[in-house]
Amino acid sequence: MVGAVSRAGVRVVCLRWRWVLLAFCTSFVAHWLLFACLWYLLAHLNGDLAVEDHDAPPEGHVVCVKYITSFTAAFSFSLETQLTIGYGTMFPSGDCPSAIALLAVQMLLGLMLEAFITGAFVAKIARPQKRAGAIQFSPQAVVGQHQGQPCLVFRATNLLRRPLVDVEVSAVLYEERDNQVLHQTNLDFQLDRLGPRPCPFFIFPLTFYHVLDRQSPLYPALREGSASHFELVVFLSASQEGTGDACQKRTSYLRQEIQFERRFVPAMGLDKQGRYQVSSQHFGIAHCNEPLDKECVVQINGDGSDRME
Repeated sequence: MVGAVSRAGVRVVCLRWRWVLLAFCTSFVAHWLLFACLWYLLAHLNGDLAVEDHDAPPEGHVVCVKYITSFTAAFSFSLETQLTIGYGTMFPSGDCPSAIALLAVQMLLGLMLEAFITGAFVAKIARPQKRAGAIQFSPQAVVGQHQGQPCLVFRATNLLRRPLVDVEVSAVLYEERDNQVLHQTNLDFQLDRLGPRPCPFFIFPLTFYHVLDRQSPLYPALREGSASHFELVVFLSASQEGTGDACQKRTSYLRQEIQFERRFVPAMGLDKQGRYQVSSQHFGIAHCNEPLDKECVVQINGDGSDRME
């Protein structure tokens, strides 16, 4: 039962807002209608509908709920009970155990429904979905030289001005093996000289690289003449500064989306005031790995410390 409710909550959170609002309205209206039918059925079985004057019922007859004489009155009473508006002319009698039991059941189920809907709303509002959408990956990965080593390189950028913190990147290589078995291998991507530690600050484009030595799982897959089919899936996880909410974005690269003997063009530069500016037009552009002018500095992560010889 708990598992079913939990799965239903996850489904509601994943829905679009229009469907969430529709589910919200539908669930409450259905709840009111259900108990309106039960209150009307109780009045019918107790004989209250046949009583002409509820203020002066026949001797020995106990009216369970005063002035429920139609389905409309039963729906109004159900609405008052669920929303705790406060009883006016219609109210349950303490001498009718059936009415008290039905009242308790409606209140308990109503509180559970309100808790479920409220929790789903809060969870959906708190989801950092739009924040993850502001993370963009380079459309292609490139294979080129980085610090004298052949590396697979891709870029990620933060499109909003609000920084992200504790950025971590992981990657999984999905490769077909014998008998079309899909094999998974973990790959490590580095960011400058941070090593395995997360990047503490993400507001400008970051370039991640994986060394393609003989120990790399990608080395045999990228060799010339290799016909193996693979897909490299990259996951980027980060936290929002201030709130600590986690967000994750992923992308993937196929063999045809990896360019060889290329490098990314500089995506950052200095303006007249000496401040760094990000060029979104150059973010995903890679050109041939030809010698550059000595004054051209490749901005690996905006520090200008790495030069391409």
